[in-house]
Amino acid sequence: MLEKFRNIFQVPELKRRIFFTLAMFVVYRLGEHIPTPGVNARALHAAFESQRGTLFGLYDLFVGGAFSRATIFALGIMPYISSSIILQLLGAVVPYLEKLRKEGEEGQKKLTQLTRYGTVAIAIVQSLAYSVFLVNMGASQGLTVVPNPGVMFTLSTIITQATGTIFVMWLGEKITEHGIGNGISLIIFVNIIGGGPNAILAAFESIRAGTLSPLLALAVVALMVLVVASVVLMTQAVRKIPVQYAKRIVGRRMYGGSNTHIPLRVNTAGVIPIIFASSVMILPATIAGFVPPNHPLAGLGALFSRTSVPYNVVYGLIIIFFTYFYTAVVLNPNDLAENMRKYGGFVPGIRPGRKTAEYIDRVLTRITLPGAVFLALIAVIPDILIASSGLPFLGFGGTSVLIVVGVALDTLQQIESHLLMRHYEGFVKRGRIRGRQRM
Repeated sequence: MLEKFRNIFQVPELKRRIFFTLAMFVVYRLGEHIPTPGVNARALHAAFESQRGTLFGLYDLFVGGAFSRATIFALGIMPYISSSIILQLLGAVVPYLEKLRKEGEEGQKKLTQLTRYGTVAIAIVQSLAYSVFLVNMGASQGLTVVPNPGVMFTLSTIITQATGTIFVMWLGEKITEHGIGNGISLIIFVNIIGGGPNAILAAFESIRAGTLSPLLALAVVALMVLVVASVVLMTQAVRKIPVQYAKRIVGRRMYGGSNTHIPLRVNTAGVIPIIFASSVMILPATIAGFVPPNHPLAGLGALFSRTSVPYNVVYGLIIIFFTYFYTAVVLNPNDLAENMRKYGGFVPGIRPGRKTAEYIDRVLTRITLPGAVFLALIAVIPDILIASSGLPFLGFGGTSVLIVVGVALDTLQQIESHLLMRHYEGFVKRGRIRGRQRM
């Protein structure tokens, strides 16, 4: 294992990318501690204690505690994710966006630009809601969270929060371009694991004080290990579709005649459905932030508590929907079938062209269902068990584990690809998970 770590730093480009990523993490963590002007930090901390089990607590987990501290990164990268969701949903019904998606690199640049514009617009709306939320939350609990509420406080909050979101978006794009891994996902990854040391210390303090049973703590740890193992298994599982290529003679050379396969992952969408679903579920809390405490819509945040039945049912269904949706976006059976036909490839027993596309689509639909249900169950069940057991020290639920494990595996696979290109031993050992030949 130590030899593999040494191999990582023997590749100059890989070493540069890793150090660049770590430097961007430091910059981001520093920004998480710069406060928003006009907020009483002590009163805010006291007022936010009642929001730990709600969607605001989940949002706070994704932004590394910046939301509860009212720093300039309080909105984090979530407006960018919301903008991406909106554009991808519109891409299925707006011909112009669908055309851009098929134009390759140039079309992707235009889509990225539209996503940035959408991020700015959403950040402005959410920062306005956040300023109202800070004032209303303090007033509802008799605390002076904002000593001088008014137009100047609202404007300063909008400017600082929107600017902070734009800066975080820029950091994520730079990590993707010059670092290692997906920058947006890594920022959420750092935010989640950033609360790990404090959670572990809180657990030990609870055990020492006698408020937490050691057996119960061990049971929760065992549950988390089981969740991590199952997430790794489902993330690495693939269904292999056999493909044969016919022999072709071009000039004096013969091409083709080989046997290969198309690896269709059971969880093609990865961790993206969890992030998308979490971003959507935060919308009710955002709406509730616009209104005073006595308004009927103010109860949306309490209704969609992480332990409530409506929240978990809707959350699970949205995860399943986004799993299918994102799989359809990133993997098009018609394109796969057309590329195979173009190069003389075919699935044994299946006619090339439309029949092959229908077969791939049927297999993909069937294997995506257990992957989608698995994501929904893992995201919902551990959160309910941990909340019902009354363990306040654990910030890691099923959603957090899915994101952390998914992002970690994706980053390790990118590191492995750099090592294999330079003839070093791979960093990740892949197990063989065989699928049935026909489904």
